[in-house]
Amino acid sequence: MPELNAIPAFSPIIAGCMKWGDWGSRFNSTQYERLIRQCLDLGVTTFDHADIYGAYTTEAEFGNALLENPGLRKEMQIITKCGICMVTPNRPAHLIKHYNTSARHILASVEQSLQNLQTDYIDLLLIHRPDPLMNPSEIAEAFTQLRSSGKVLQFGVSNFTTSQVAMLHAIFPVQFNQVEISLLHRDPLYNGVLDQCLQLGIRPQAWSPLGGGRIHAEAEEDTGRRVHAMAQILAEKYSAGFDQILIAWLMKHPSGIQPVVGTTRMERVRDALLARSIDLTREEWFMLLRAANGHEVP
Repeated sequence: MPELNAIPAFSPIIAGCMKWGDWGSRFNSTQYERLIRQCLDLGVTTFDHADIYGAYTTEAEFGNALLENPGLRKEMQIITKCGICMVTPNRPAHLIKHYNTSARHILASVEQSLQNLQTDYIDLLLIHRPDPLMNPSEIAEAFTQLRSSGKVLQFGVSNFTTSQVAMLHAIFPVQFNQVEISLLHRDPLYNGVLDQCLQLGIRPQAWSPLGGGRIHAEAEEDTGRRVHAMAQILAEKYSAGFDQILIAWLMKHPSGIQPVVGTTRMERVRDALLARSIDLTREEWFMLLRAANGHEVP
């Protein structure tokens, strides 16, 4: 376990693990290990999980790879989330899908994730979804216990609105907010989420930074066609790939957006990393925004 006050340095691109297991590629332990090592070799050292991924199975499958190769844990940072309660045979006590952000549930979820992931600490814990019944004092109580014990090093939320973040941040510092951000989902540019991140020093993480593949599926639709056309022009200028331009667009934002790239194809992970070298001009950034919006800014 690292020093209590040690702050893990996350990689600029985060490997999203949601589709590594039962919800996607259904990797075996050898394939998990291979992909982990390939990511680490590229410099992608941060892995994003949630307790529910794979219907509560992906964390443990990832952990089995670490159990067989314990030295890998020191080379990586692990993010996981809790708070969603799914109806699945793996959780027979759940009668209905719901949210639970009680201190008791958060603490129990972390203990289970630690066991699943074969580790004694989590680098970052996120509350997965805002809970209409959440009591910020209970969340702060759980976070305080976890920080004091060294079981979790950093804390944040996912998919929270600005008012929900402010409510929790008033009693316990929120360090990260993981939300959907892409050229196909631009709401955080306008609804105050990224403004708040800049104001409070909260680091935004972008899930589905390429629109979950929809940008390619919608290439024949107006929005997709416009974005493709503009991105291809810029890709030629920068000798880059289409996906790299979309990632570079996110990284241009001053809040320091960290993309969570949910792919198991290493060439796409490599492309995302290379996007760091593309410094779009301000006008080019707005050209992509215009393509997505379908009109000039007011």
